[in-house]
Amino acid sequence: KGPGVFLAQFATDDAPYNSLPNLAKWAADKGFRGVQIPTWDSRLIDMQKAAESETYCDELRGMLADHGLEITELASHITGQLVAVHPAHDQIMDSFAPRAVRGNPTARRAWAEDQLRYAARASRRLGIDRHVTFSGSLLWPYLYPYPQWPEGLVEEGFDELAKRWTPILDDFDAHGVDVCYEIHPCEDLHDGHSWEYFLEKVKDHPRANLMYDPSH
Repeated sequence: KGPGVFLAQFATDDAPYNSLPNLAKWAADKGFRGVQIPTWDSRLIDMQKAAESETYCDELRGMLADHGLEITELASHITGQLVAVHPAHDQIMDSFAPRAVRGNPTARRAWAEDQLRYAARASRRLGIDRHVTFSGSLLWPYLYPYPQWPEGLVEEGFDELAKRWTPILDDFDAHGVDVCYEIHPCEDLHDGHSWEYFLEKVKDHPRANLMYDPSH
């Protein structure tokens, strides 16, 4: 049905890339038919308002329709990343978070989980049945370590990852939306084996799905 474009790759503080209406016109002029909206970019979308207001979602869809566009998915790669952060990455991952929760891993994770729950509700209001995200990285720092990791560390990491994501998956299930993980280097879900292990840990949750990305 495309072509579609992920707006996060282009959003800046400079026109025409600094607001959703401006980017919608730009994308339509380029021949795109769909847009994937990054949920962490408040220049493009207010996630709490989208979660709570039918009127806001209708206006957003209507503005895009005026340009011949529709939303393919809401995407939460950055907020999904903050659901599971290894302490070794705390400092660099703080750049993804609002200033109010930087330096506070517990508050940062709670903020990210709230944003994902907003995304579940907003997706339902926008008539979208799929959502794109990252899993986060509790184990990636241990890839090819010296010395080798102790027995049981990987299982413990995936148990914790599943513990964090299962309530979020349940929330998406309540709103009829699939969570589609992008399999990517630096994520704990980075290949077929790690994906299947995670799926086992979340008990084959019906909302746990893969995002198909032809680039990798």
